[in-house]
Amino acid sequence: MLPALPGVGFKPEHFAAICQTAGGVGFFEIHAENYLGAGGLPHAQLAAIRADFPVSIHGVGLSIGGANGVDAAHLDRVRRLCERYEPQSFSEHLAWSSHGAEYLNDLLPLPYTEETLTIVCDHIDRVQEVLGRRMLLENPATYLCFANSLIPETEFLSEVAQRTGCGLLLDVNNVFVSCINHGTDPYAWLAALPLDLVGEVHLGGHDADEMPTGNLLIDSHAAPVADPVWALFAEVIMRAGPLPTLIEWDNDLPEWSVLCAEAARAGAILARGGNGFAHAC
Repeated sequence: MLPALPGVGFKPEHFAAICQTAGGVGFFEIHAENYLGAGGLPHAQLAAIRADFPVSIHGVGLSIGGANGVDAAHLDRVRRLCERYEPQSFSEHLAWSSHGAEYLNDLLPLPYTEETLTIVCDHIDRVQEVLGRRMLLENPATYLCFANSLIPETEFLSEVAQRTGCGLLLDVNNVFVSCINHGTDPYAWLAALPLDLVGEVHLGGHDADEMPTGNLLIDSHAAPVADPVWALFAEVIMRAGPLPTLIEWDNDLPEWSVLCAEAARAGAILARGGNGFAHAC
């Protein structure tokens, strides 16, 4: 289990600064697919980080929602990575990213149907069996709704967890982005999700694109966490108690001090149990 503290995504650009000061960071998270090679500088840096900090591994390429099954070779490489670094947490996305031999390098949305539910559960069962550990499943940021989706997203996530025994990775920015894009209430979304299933929280930045129908929010991981997302995060912590919380900033990387300041803000909300932060949307 990860500590109920703020963490950040590890980026090699910050390695020297991390060695000088960790800035109150409680853990680091890596993307599995960046470390599937056998050695070199990436593993030397990660081993140094792992010697001093808890680590979580976040998969971006298993295509949990793909129609053709989880790629056995890819999953085996992820297994070896987990055995090498013994992370306190492993997570993946409720999305698909491959079709046959084609890898699309994106996290694509799924219709919430009984057929999709069966596919996702079968794939999570396989991943957990091979890895020998409980997986956390992350809710997506979405930009459209499927006409054939019959199951509310929160109900879909809850049912997956019940059937497979997996936990949930609650990406609060994704909740906000999806709900604003679809004209729904993010607080109502949270109220419908059993927060006892959540093993980790993600916080990231988003951008807005102008569209004929209004602004479309994009989960960019390239900006500070927005104030409405901080407020939504405070609501989660008030309801669920302190949880391991990751600041995601993957593009247009800031200085290490900026990332530490975001982690410190998350840490202050965790320490106050979410109190003292006004709700805003």
